[in-house]
Amino acid sequence: MIYIILFLSLLFIGVALILTEKNAPYLLSGYNMMSKEEQGKFDLKNYLAYFKKFHWFLGTSFAVIGLVLTYFISENAGGIFLGVYPIIAYIYFAWQTRNYGERTFQKLNKIGLAVLVFTLIFVGALFFLGFKNDPLIIQNDQIQFKGSYGETLHKNDIKNIELTQQLPHITMKTNGFALGHINKGYFKIKGGETVKLLLNSDKKPYIKITKKDGQQIFFSSKDQSNQELFETIKNL
Repeated sequence: MIYIILFLSLLFIGVALILTEKNAPYLLSGYNMMSKEEQGKFDLKNYLAYFKKFHWFLGTSFAVIGLVLTYFISENAGGIFLGVYPIIAYIYFAWQTRNYGERTFQKLNKIGLAVLVFTLIFVGALFFLGFKNDPLIIQNDQIQFKGSYGETLHKNDIKNIELTQQLPHITMKTNGFALGHINKGYFKIKGGETVKLLLNSDKKPYIKITKKDGQQIFFSSKDQSNQELFETIKNL
């Protein structure tokens, strides 16, 4: 997380340093799609001055706020900031520069603004679903994992169930949500096998379920006792 924050911070500052009036016709999005006549009417000097000021501020504030949130509040807070702050910042930038240039630039600016707003809504929805507590419900002879990556297991689907203090060594996420101690979806482990993690928290011991097809599921509740859930499942 820390390295990602620092990398993106340097990237934003690097954008401010790299862009100049000479390379703007090639590098500046929107401006490079304008005709020579439209570029001649465009106030490039003042636009670049604001562009550089914005990216300097974005880069420095991204590093400071991101590190403070991660170190002094939580990794989850830092992750949310990392995903949301740049989008909000660029929405502000697009809105502030909406009247620059001629029709072509303004049209592209409006399209970019709409895309950013949609992206912010999409990212917000992902965070909402990711942090939402997905409980385990036990009914009759089956257990049901709620949520986007949930499933229903009948008693006959389960080969083994146990409690474990450790997760397998995760090498990468293949499909899912992962931020801090919250991990939901499919993850590859050392050896190449794929497991499903349904971790609403880092509460231990984890419940490990091995299905008859060999797939492993690791679950941890946010507001229930994993030990009590385990005992209830064992008594199905």
